[in-house]
Amino acid sequence: MRLPRTHRDDVLIATAGLACGLLLWSLGLHTQGPGVGLPAGPLVLAPLGAMAAAELVRRTMPRTALAVGTVAVVADQFTRGNLMTVVMFADVVYAAVVWGPPAAARRIPVTTGLITVAVTIGFLAWFREPAALLIGVVTALLTFFPALTGAVVRNHRQAADTARLRAAQTALLAEMDRRQAVIAERSRMARELHDMVANHLSAIAIHSTAALSLDDPKTSRDALGVIRENSVEGLAEMRRLIGLLRDSSGHDEPAAAPTLDGLDALVRHTGLNGAASGLTFRLSDGRPPDTSLPAPVELAAYRIVQESLTNTLKHADPGEVAITLRSADHALTVEVTSPFGTRPGPRAPGSGAGLVGMRERVALLGGRFDAGPAPGPPRGPERIWRVRAVLPVAEDDKEPSA
Repeated sequence: MRLPRTHRDDVLIATAGLACGLLLWSLGLHTQGPGVGLPAGPLVLAPLGAMAAAELVRRTMPRTALAVGTVAVVADQFTRGNLMTVVMFADVVYAAVVWGPPAAARRIPVTTGLITVAVTIGFLAWFREPAALLIGVVTALLTFFPALTGAVVRNHRQAADTARLRAAQTALLAEMDRRQAVIAERSRMARELHDMVANHLSAIAIHSTAALSLDDPKTSRDALGVIRENSVEGLAEMRRLIGLLRDSSGHDEPAAAPTLDGLDALVRHTGLNGAASGLTFRLSDGRPPDTSLPAPVELAAYRIVQESLTNTLKHADPGEVAITLRSADHALTVEVTSPFGTRPGPRAPGSGAGLVGMRERVALLGGRFDAGPAPGPPRGPERIWRVRAVLPVAEDDKEPSA
């Protein structure tokens, strides 16, 4: 059987304790006066050496160290005594609680407490003088208080280990939620692509094959007409897919897509929910009047604002939340800023799936997306959380307003 390796700190403690004990012995300093115990010869060093040996295994074999230390400290009482033997025994008691098995860690403080009480009562009954209480105090300092300190340290270490494990598990669950959200959305995209676009692509493939294989101008012209019709319809389906992909109502038909015209109602509704948290909301719509954007762009912008407002209710500090829309350089810019800092009270947990969804929406349209802390305005909060999305809008994609 291979013995566990002695810890470096234990070697240092044992060496330092033995050296100090030898120094006290060479100077003739003992814990008991002349005429008490054995003569002050080398025999006094036996308990000191045994205690130093116990210190070597205080961490790797704590119960063995405590047993050897107890025998050594009792034997030391039958000699002139060495202060370092007693001091090292207190450290062995502490180490037995910190590094010993859980059952021993629970029993040792109770046992040392009972021993302290018994010694105090016994010496008080024997000497019948109040000075006997000092023996009880010394016993408590050497046994009960080291054990109690070890129990406190052990509990704090266990609490810290539990907190670290809980944090690691939370991070793992959040990462699993994020991956599941991405995988589920990609699977849904694949289903929607097949259901909405496959028929048009199949028709294009069939009629293009006919146009290539038949040398008939009329047949080719008819095939090209069908190909064009299915191409246009397929493109329209693709645009509707981008906009309605996340809005299935659970039936065969997708739900109606919201537009930016509904932002006023959304902001008012969010303002009612956020009033209790000290949040106010301001919407600045800088789009040119009488301009209608493509449905996928409007849906993506609406959902980005909606998700951002939901996040402000969960995480933002009290203050103003600004929603800004700007249309320039063939692109729609959506920006939502909110106070960011140390919000008092519990925060609603989040897995990051909302940010992933917003980033995917913008990526589907070929835009740019940024989210994170940023410096606040001159007369505003010191730091803000900013969500900014730039959604490209081609000139020929703009829909004329009615």
